[in-house]
Amino acid sequence: MTTPRLNRQLVLEARAQVHDGSGGFSEVWSPLGTHWAEVTARVGSERSESGTPVSQVSYRVVVRAAPVGALSRPAADQRFREGPRVLKIVAVAEADADGRYLACTCVEEIAA
Repeated sequence: MTTPRLNRQLVLEARAQVHDGSGGFSEVWSPLGTHWAEVTARVGSERSESGTPVSQVSYRVVVRAAPVGALSRPAADQRFREGPRVLKIVAVAEADADGRYLACTCVEEIAA
């Protein structure tokens, strides 16, 4: 594996539920930290959802590894944010045999 070019600053966010004051919950995303990453587009597709076209692009996001159980380690069902862009994390695996980097499979959806 060649050394990744970590040139994009992404914020790792996790979903949390907060009480809404009426006996229910609201969903919020709280930042866990910042990662420098290499972001590579993979495949894209388009589908219709309730009559609205939705574009979906998958990405491979490579970041420096963090120990298992650390809050800074990305996990499925979390997301990366880069300004207004949101990349939902679908899967995480070690990117190299030495365990220095993690490869995250991510999806970005945009309603057209």
